[in-house]
Amino acid sequence: MLPLLLLGCQDNASSAARYSTGGDPTDSPCARVVSAIGYADLMLKPRGQEDRQYFEDAVLGRLAEARGITLQFGGRLPGSAQEAVARMEQATAGLSKSDVPRDRQVTLLKQYRAAADEIVAACK
Repeated sequence: MLPLLLLGCQDNASSAARYSTGGDPTDSPCARVVSAIGYADLMLKPRGQEDRQYFEDAVLGRLAEARGITLQFGGRLPGSAQEAVARMEQATAGLSKSDVPRDRQVTLLKQYRAAADEIVAACK
């Protein structure tokens, strides 16, 4: 009987894939993703200065956290943000690794920024 009861609970938000820590899977997806973007932005050079960005471990860690939160909550963002979500996931896949060549990191950071801006706008 217990396996049947557990089976019925597997599709709720609390059993969704978890790629980040803290918070609750039932949190507002916009609030979580926009917050992660803002948190990562605190360590990034201002827009237009991506070529001056130093990709230290702390920066890569924040971008990895933004990736995890986007993977976890991005599918629940407004439909108008879904293309940006895919681009952000792709950009942060490279930005969360330390072995990516610097010129590629700069390109990915620019792509991340454009996608992040679209997500924030869609969540307003």
